[in-house]
Amino acid sequence: MTEEIKKAIYSYNIENSKLEDETKLLKETILHLKKEIDRLRQAPLLVAEIKEVLGDTAILHLKTGNEFYVNISKDVIGLQPGDAVLVEQKNLNIVKKINGSSSFGVEKFVIMEKPNIDWSDVGGLKDTIRELQEVIELPLTKPELFEKVGIQPPKGILLHGPPGTGKTLLAKAVASATKSTFIEIVGSELVQKFIGEGAKIVKEIFQLAKQKAPAIVFIDEIDALASKRIEQGTSGEREVQRTFMQLLAELDGFKPLGNVKLIATTNRKDILDPAIIRPGRLDRLIHVKNPDFEGIKQIFKIHTKKMNLDKKIDFEKIYKLIQKEEFSGAEIHSIATESGYNAIRKKRSKIIEKDLVEAIKKVKEDEEKEKRHEMFF
Repeated sequence: MTEEIKKAIYSYNIENSKLEDETKLLKETILHLKKEIDRLRQAPLLVAEIKEVLGDTAILHLKTGNEFYVNISKDVIGLQPGDAVLVEQKNLNIVKKINGSSSFGVEKFVIMEKPNIDWSDVGGLKDTIRELQEVIELPLTKPELFEKVGIQPPKGILLHGPPGTGKTLLAKAVASATKSTFIEIVGSELVQKFIGEGAKIVKEIFQLAKQKAPAIVFIDEIDALASKRIEQGTSGEREVQRTFMQLLAELDGFKPLGNVKLIATTNRKDILDPAIIRPGRLDRLIHVKNPDFEGIKQIFKIHTKKMNLDKKIDFEKIYKLIQKEEFSGAEIHSIATESGYNAIRKKRSKIIEKDLVEAIKKVKEDEEKEKRHEMFF
């Protein structure tokens, strides 16, 4: 056999070996892809929670709020109430236990912060600030004073009044003054986002507050949860009622001198259920009104302290115009911002009196448009 033939045979064997390896790899890839396709074609499983285990059967709780009596696969062992499991869609048989918590991780659903707002940042609410300091700040910072005197401070308070009067700002300021964690949730969002789970979310919010104590739980628009009870006709109304009852239960479990306080707000105190504002719950009601003349001065100075204002401005005239329109603190802030835009449009770096007067007119027009929109809808 010639040397050339030997080289050709050797080259053929090498090439054949490579082709065999590639064929084997391709077969394995095809097999893997077939298995993956079969896996993806399987019917999806539902995630549920074990409510009670009864031998080889269990009572299952779905996120829709429904409960079922189902079988447990023989491969699934050691189930406990509260465990998260996968179940078949058709018969709801339990096929697998998964590592999951029945809790929601409410940190994802609430606004949690350590506010840095001083009482000096809140203008025109001197009497309201004093009351908040007495009923919230003092019990959290000096509980021994109440123990010596033998009285119990409120577990929570309700701030009520027109929109934009500074209710949220007050709550953040008292959280800052007491170095408390500020946990905020909007009542209307709690109702809309968590149908079927509202009561559980409320429970976990207060558990989170106890873990992060000292803490202020702030519920804005509490009237969405705690309006006067009517006949529970729909599943949505029943869910709101369950959530409301859980909120009452959490308040009843509070210690008056504990390090968690509840602050709620509403623009409609008249529609609240009496159960939420009876003694022992939100038993201190604080009316947050639009500012008076002195309050207007304070709020205006707070919002314009960094602004370049013309010294020729007749501020008394501006304050009187604001008072005449009965503007809230938020609207005074809007006036300050809008006056700055007026100066920028005229290519000036200084704000003159005309800018402020035009801003007042603009905010008034916007307010009237909003009222007409609300009447239409």
